[in-house]
Amino acid sequence: MRFTKMHGIGNDYVYVDCFAESVADPAGLSRRISDRHFGVGGDGLILILPSDQADVRMRIFNADGSEAEMCGNGIRCLGKYVYDHGLAEANPLRVETAAGTKTVELELDAAGKVAAATVDMGEPILPAAEVPAELPGLEGGEQAVGVAFAGQINWADHVIGDAWIGRCGWDGQVTCVSMGNPHAVLYCQAVAAVPLEWVGPVFENHPAFPERINVHFVEAHCRDELTMRTWERGSGITLACGTGASAVCVAGVLTGRSGREALIHLPGGDLKLEWRQADNHVYMTGPATEVFSGDWPE
Repeated sequence: MRFTKMHGIGNDYVYVDCFAESVADPAGLSRRISDRHFGVGGDGLILILPSDQADVRMRIFNADGSEAEMCGNGIRCLGKYVYDHGLAEANPLRVETAAGTKTVELELDAAGKVAAATVDMGEPILPAAEVPAELPGLEGGEQAVGVAFAGQINWADHVIGDAWIGRCGWDGQVTCVSMGNPHAVLYCQAVAAVPLEWVGPVFENHPAFPERINVHFVEAHCRDELTMRTWERGSGITLACGTGASAVCVAGVLTGRSGREALIHLPGGDLKLEWRQADNHVYMTGPATEVFSGDWPE
């Protein structure tokens, strides 16, 4: 089976062109091929498939084999693969995902190859019940914006304890946004001080989040510049998360910490985000890189 390794600012996936290949067990393949010691290595597996309602279809599997609805960095790389390898010539490209059909505007370099892309990530989903997030004090269609959450976790039950809260300056609140997949945004004063490898799984698997959740700690430097770190549902710590950056942009506006346009620094690089008032859609711009191709002995 032929595969291609790609990444969007370090958020790396193994891609399989299912116009030419077939994958019988994508969940099992994702677990094996994503292993960084015994496989190719990546945050997951992305299948590029024909679509009867868009130019192509994308399916995303996390490193643990669970299927995700959408991936902002992954869809930019998919756009690059589809255009550069001649699977479709449309620009903008329309991509069918489990979170709906997304539009990807491709930026070409001097050689006519895709260097970057702007993705229409769609409208954010804000009612807590639709994220979904079952948080105290919220009813009906209320939004989970700046909800007190620190008291919902007994840190004495966890080896890390609660001293990290003071070190990083987390304010104890959470804002939840869905970009087709669920996100929890937590603001702190020193994002580098968050022991993400310990606290990430606690938030991801908390019963308040019935479909688990992607967790982002954010430090706001000014109205248009932020730094974030991510624990991704099903994959762990990742260098970047496009849907997460989109959720952070929305959460920044809702909480008054940032404006509708922002440069967001992630461990793997930078993304430009804009939550436009005109159509209520979030737009994300960033690079896409093809690393190498090879054969997997299936």
